[in-house]
Amino acid sequence: MRINKFISETGYCSRREADKLVESGQVTINGMTALLGSQAEPGDDVRINGAPLQEKPSKHVYIALNKPVGITSTSEHHIKGNIVDFVGHEERIFPIGRLDKDSEGLILLTSDGDIVNKILRSEGKHEKEYIVTVNRPITPSFLKAMGEGVRILGAMTLPCRITRISDRTFRIILVEGKNRQIRRMCSALGYDVQNLQRIRIMNIQLGSLKVGAWRELTEPEKRELGSMLNYKL
Repeated sequence: MRINKFISETGYCSRREADKLVESGQVTINGMTALLGSQAEPGDDVRINGAPLQEKPSKHVYIALNKPVGITSTSEHHIKGNIVDFVGHEERIFPIGRLDKDSEGLILLTSDGDIVNKILRSEGKHEKEYIVTVNRPITPSFLKAMGEGVRILGAMTLPCRITRISDRTFRIILVEGKNRQIRRMCSALGYDVQNLQRIRIMNIQLGSLKVGAWRELTEPEKRELGSMLNYKL
């Protein structure tokens, strides 16, 4: 199998991060420096920075975290306040997707590199739900524009579901994940986001999980998530 998949299946990191390790010359296969697209099979001596790649864990970890503001959604340990060090899990885990440093709420982390790719490849299909507070009263024209799509980063956002909760707070359900999308959408319409909280990813709800706390996904949650992705967790 391709080296990026081989590495991700051990739970070391995602395929995307594995590609970066390969590109930077940190991966060897049977003593030879790996290249993008190199093949590796069980029994091969695969090493990262000279250290043998450990075998695949018997069971992957899937957790839900209520990320606080100020924590960065990266597994790069040299970045202060990175999400992996914040969680401090005994297994090697990494976040599935991102949640802005300035935002809080639900983010999933796992030791399963394959599910990361499954979810990222399904962008435009799965829902993510947020509660957002802005700096001035919400108007019907704002709700209409947000729901129909806003031009950001040179393209229109996909239509989404949006409902007003109070004078300055709304609920929004997206099926895409452009960089800082909600903040950019609001800014394009003359609004500043004061608070942004993600409360759902697909079938996983934030619920009453306290800020900074995390929990393992339940078996029913994993079964439903796996069914949605056509992937066995």
